[in-house]
Parts: sequence; C-alpha cells; structure tokens
Amino acid sequence: MGPKGGYGGCWCMLWRLGKADFTTNAGEGNRAAMKKLAAGERPPGLLAYWDGHPVGWISVAPRRDFPRLDNSRVLKAVDEQDVWSVSCFLIARAYRRQGLAARLLEAACDFVRAHGGKVIEGYPIAPSKNPYPTTYAWTGFAEVFSRVGFVEVARRSSTRPIMRKELQAESSGESAYADLETSS
Repeated sequence: MGPKGGYGGCWCMLWRLGKADFTTNAGEGNRAAMKKLAAGERPPGLLAYWDGHPVGWISVAPRRDFPRLDNSRVLKAVDEQDVWSVSCFLIARAYRRQGLAARLLEAACDFVRAHGGKVIEGYPIAPSKNPYPTTYAWTGFAEVFSRVGFVEVARRSSTRPIMRKELQAESSGESAYADLETSS
C-alpha cells in the first residue's frame, strides 16, 4: 500500500471503523489496525503477485466486518441476506489496465466460496465521464464487476451501484485465490 497506506492513510480501514476512529487513526493507527487484522484467523483480503512482488490488493470480508457501510445512505444493506463485501482495490500503477482487478475479483469470489459464503457484493463506481481517475475508483469499476458476473441489485446514486454475485458450490475443491501469482 506504499508509505501512505493506499489513499491518504486509509489502510483499507474506512468501512471497518466509525468516522471518528478512522480519522483519529489516519496513517499509522490504521496501519496498525490492518496489521492486527492480517495476523488474525481469516485474512482481511487478498494480494496479487507479479514475479514474486505484491502488486495488487482486494479487501473482502463478511459485510458485518464493515459497519460503516450501513451508515451510508447509498451503500446501506439492500436486504437481510448474509453477504460478503468487496470494499476496496489497490493496484500498483505500473500494473493497471492489464486485467488484474478482474483476476482479484474472481479470486475473491473463490475465497468467499471457500469460507462458506454464498453471496458476494461490491460497491463499484459507474463513472458518468471517461476517463475517470483510477485514484478515486478504489472500490473498483462497475464494468469489471459485470465482466466477472456480478449484477446490479440496487442504485441509490447515479454513479454508485451495489452489485452482487451468487456463488455456486465449487466442483473441483480447488480455489483460484490460492494461485493468484501472475508472471510477466
């Protein structure tokens, strides 16, 4: 996530903490909170590697791990389904526009399925103008979610759909998230 922790000291803690805690923890506090999550029983997301170096990140966890989503008028829960949420992407600049976001999203689907989840949800941007600065698209692009099989289930803002994918049971027992290594 670089020295700034993604976007402005976030360290992917924006949706996991209340506004006051998030602001107070900005930077090093959020980094420490993410480090603690990463050391826990279930990882808070997945990393993508290119030639052995981390180049991408996707935050994925049960929606209940992101309590701040429910404080958003745009992203509040659609229904009572037990869903997992994709809350953020981070891809190193040199590796953007190469399909890595879609691969991360596919791996997140496999990860959720492997952890017993049946529905995965995301909150991508559907920009009203192109090009849209990738810096502000840290929740992903709706186009990528569509490509991976997500469908729009709600839209409370013209540029922010809520998209879901129903996960089928795995037939092979293998998960793609375990093999997200990409070579050049």
